[in-house]
Amino acid sequence: MIRVTVSYPAAEGAAFDHSYYQSQHRKLLLERLASFGLKAVEIDRCIADGAGGPAPIVAAAHLMFDNLEGFKSGMAAHGKEIMADVARYTAIRPGIVISEVV
Repeated sequence: MIRVTVSYPAAEGAAFDHSYYQSQHRKLLLERLASFGLKAVEIDRCIADGAGGPAPIVAAAHLMFDNLEGFKSGMAAHGKEIMADVARYTAIRPGIVISEVV
């Protein structure tokens, strides 16, 4: 199993529509990627760092896939649409990390 983590770094003055991200963008991910092995999407609204200061990221999504090939195939088929939807909730460029769940 793999986890794809998509995070949005905090940027002064940058807007982020958490409501759209949690409802509409999550729905889009599930609709487009389920047939490629997407098992779950968890979303974080980041509130603080470990010392109680401002969070270094504003939000993150964790997508659980059966395998890396499923993620790659799903993004090849629907990546342009998924990435185009980002502009509907933020101008922040996301960072992506792919991990093997051990």
